[in-house]
Amino acid sequence: MADRPPLDQHTLVLLVRPPDAPDMSDQQLDELQQQHLDFLASMREQGLMHAAGPFVGQPDERLRGMCLYRVGVEETRRLAAEDPSVRAGRMAVQVFSWYTRPGELRFGG
Repeated sequence: MADRPPLDQHTLVLLVRPPDAPDMSDQQLDELQQQHLDFLASMREQGLMHAAGPFVGQPDERLRGMCLYRVGVEETRRLAAEDPSVRAGRMAVQVFSWYTRPGELRFGG
């Protein structure tokens, strides 16, 4: 077996709308969305996340967005479970490792 080059490991989170997501008023959804955005900003400010953002035009509307964390899978699962949208049952997370060639991804600011 040939030697494989080293790979950079990232932790990917898919935010998925569960089929049993609770109904909420527009005001509740607006408040929850702000809490969700504040949570993501906090993860970036603490250096725990590279990037996050919503999907648009996805073929499956249940897929709402993704986050790319800088910590391992178990720590990411623990952190993502604290997202207000996850705690409220409006989102569920799928967490897994993703590998790239070394230095292939660069994140600024």
